[in-house]
Amino acid sequence: MTVRVVLADDQQLIRTALSMVMADIEDVEVVGEAATGAEAVSLTEELAPDVVVMDIRMPEMDGIEATRRITEGPTDTRTVVLTTFDDDEYVYGALRAGASGFLVKDMALDDIIGAVRVVASGDALIAPSVTRRLIQDFTARPEPARSRRDLTAITDREREVLTLVGGGLSNAEIAAELYISVATAKTYLTRLLTKLDARDRVQLVIIAYEAGLVAVG
Repeated sequence: MTVRVVLADDQQLIRTALSMVMADIEDVEVVGEAATGAEAVSLTEELAPDVVVMDIRMPEMDGIEATRRITEGPTDTRTVVLTTFDDDEYVYGALRAGASGFLVKDMALDDIIGAVRVVASGDALIAPSVTRRLIQDFTARPEPARSRRDLTAITDREREVLTLVGGGLSNAEIAAELYISVATAKTYLTRLLTKLDARDRVQLVIIAYEAGLVAVG
């Protein structure tokens, strides 16, 4: 299966570098490039790519707003944002907007390709160790949270799993904590995604914190 990608960045050099690398990858195809957030939204509606690699700081419409419009739009396109690690405020905004993760611009190009594949497969691009830091800061910010999801439909065991996901634990760590197999942990995760109408693990983490299942710090 070929992963169809739109590159959204106002820097031509970055788009060209990524496009050149992806041109040599059998299972990845760049189907469009955008220099603004508005162009990214338009191209996504037109081409329905699997993934948009989205810069944050762009003219006309920034990457956060573009991500929000894509996430709420008619396609199943997922987005990963490009930012610098010091710009945490942009990462939080992107997560709230529905991004499936983030990339750091000084990552190796091979790592970026791998990240695109991960997001295209339906997973999220935040490692457990990074999740702990990001979400702690994310929930401590004074911005109003989204409406909390109704958790009445999930079982006690699913609530336990959601709490551990919110704590940044990996599937293997969840399995060890609850004395279950990794396969069973994955099954619970899949059920939570369905019941809570969450796109990926990132949203489950946010839901866990906004529901008060995990305390900051």
